[in-house]
Amino acid sequence: MKIAILIYDGFTALDAIGPYEVLRSVPGWEVEFVGKTRGEVRTDSGAVGLCADRGMAEVTSAGILLVPGGSGNRELLEDRELLAWLREVDRTTTWTTSVCTGSLLLGAAGLLERRRATGHWLFLEQLREYGADPVGGRYVEDGKVITAAGVSAGIDMALYLVGREAGPEVAQAVQLGIEYDPDPPFDAGSPEKAPAAVVEAVSAIARDG
Repeated sequence: MKIAILIYDGFTALDAIGPYEVLRSVPGWEVEFVGKTRGEVRTDSGAVGLCADRGMAEVTSAGILLVPGGSGNRELLEDRELLAWLREVDRTTTWTTSVCTGSLLLGAAGLLERRRATGHWLFLEQLREYGADPVGGRYVEDGKVITAAGVSAGIDMALYLVGREAGPEVAQAVQLGIEYDPDPPFDAGSPEKAPAAVVEAVSAIARDG
């Protein structure tokens, strides 16, 4: 299985690195980071850089395509070259996936029409603009497309994907290997669980940003 993870200036680090740690742990699976061109790509904070070993022109197919989110993707929603590349690679994939607001890029490429999909809770309704049916949940499977909710949900989605392709035993072994055993100190990881004042504060930061 060959996996292509798209990275671009302004992507969110964990959106890409979380699934990477899961997917690269499966024996025989090959993961590569793909950028618009080869070279370093900086995250949305600017503090972390990843190297795209291949540019889009060099990658025309993949078994799994993964698109992370991040504030940098807003200017890519009308990038014809990138959206055309997503459509081209999607024609070859077994699975086309996204994390967080990466689903906006899939939507802009026309890959979510009439599909159930999710993404970061602050941007769910925007998916309707692309003909998608936005729903909640950590990840949503519709056909060969799997979309994950915000940031950390990419790890859950990737483990589910390993279970689908390699079997539950392999997925459980990967989970144990990376010691993914969440036990957060607070139960505020979704707008349904977080205190109303916290939800409003995060929403206000997003509006002002």
